[in-house]
Amino acid sequence: MAKPKAAISEYERKRQENIAKTQALLRNLEMEAAQAGLAPTAAKTASSTTRSKPKKAAPKKIKQEEVVPRRTSSRLKGIEADSETAKRKAEEEFEARKEADRAKRQRIGDAFNFGDILVAGKGGDAITNLLSVVGPANPYERTFDEDDVKETTDKELKALREKMSGLELWPEFEPNELKITPERIYALGMHPTAEKPLVFAGDKLGNLGICDGSQKASEIKVEDDEDADVEGPSITTLKPHTRTIHTFQFSPHDANALYSASYDSTVRKLDLAKGVAIEIYAPSDASEDAPLSGVEISKDDPNMLYFSTLDGRFGIYDMRTPSEKAAGLEIFQLSEKKIGGFSLHPLHPHLVATASLDRTLKIWDLRKINGKGEWRLPALVGEHESRLSVSHAAWNAAGQPVGECEGGDDADGGRDDAVGGGAA
Repeated sequence: MAKPKAAISEYERKRQENIAKTQALLRNLEMEAAQAGLAPTAAKTASSTTRSKPKKAAPKKIKQEEVVPRRTSSRLKGIEADSETAKRKAEEEFEARKEADRAKRQRIGDAFNFGDILVAGKGGDAITNLLSVVGPANPYERTFDEDDVKETTDKELKALREKMSGLELWPEFEPNELKITPERIYALGMHPTAEKPLVFAGDKLGNLGICDGSQKASEIKVEDDEDADVEGPSITTLKPHTRTIHTFQFSPHDANALYSASYDSTVRKLDLAKGVAIEIYAPSDASEDAPLSGVEISKDDPNMLYFSTLDGRFGIYDMRTPSEKAAGLEIFQLSEKKIGGFSLHPLHPHLVATASLDRTLKIWDLRKINGKGEWRLPALVGEHESRLSVSHAAWNAAGQPVGECEGGDDADGGRDDAVGGGAA
């Protein structure tokens, strides 16, 4: 027996009537729109609406870093926090990280081709092509000033000097595009060649950057994609050291030879013509940590290497002797604190000026070495005490020593009362 239909309430009846009226109204609107030609058209095909996509720059290669030990969760391994196993695990992880860091900073005594130590840019022949064999430069030589320009009677020379005086910042690239090294720069210098303005820089992690200042920015055509990356300056980065390159010097006898001193306790010679980096000096004990703060080659003798250390020592090394023998090495403890830098006199290389953390600028005569053992020292011929630590020592054009202090203190040691009547 069929169940009788339940009676529809007044509310439900009105709701259904409203739904029916709405549906009828929509049908009428669709019919009127179709008759008027306003019906929706079919969607355009994907091919007709496809727009040209901007060109994407080629993805830059990311250097794969060496995998180092990482911390892992002891809780997920089921190790209790205060157990002996947890303590042993923490000690093992600490030792592993310490060993990885030590290995990363350990100096390497082998000779390298530039291709082996290339970090970024172009190596090999590309670096060699930047250079041409040129003669030694003439440092400490005065050029000209504004008075010289005014007094110049030669029209061509005067025009050239005025042009040089009007030099400005490199217009080809923005300053933020000129990142020569990956990390903070500690040493900066220009190659002595006159053919090209080559800039060299050493950074905190032992990288050496080379930038050709004569290059031009690549021209961009109007029809080229606006989103395309603009090619920056060509910069080559090598890594001859494992720690900070504190200073470097181009040999006064061979402009293609660059000597760099590093906190990894070594001096390396980079032959820019052959593309080879070789170790010139390192402590005989491979485990000895003796960071270097300065390096210089004598103008009188291409075989004599001079260097300073962060623990106050000054060394003289004859590069003709084997590195494993101490016959050609002499080291003097000139200061109880760090020697920030030194400089040989340009005309009398037996005189050396040292700048120290003990707030002194000192002049030493290497011809007069007296004493025994730790007290064997060159003769001290002049000294200037500063209010602040002295971080740099050099000689001006008059042959007087000049020091640079932390905080801008005046450490000019060229006065007669400071150097004992001069050091000429």
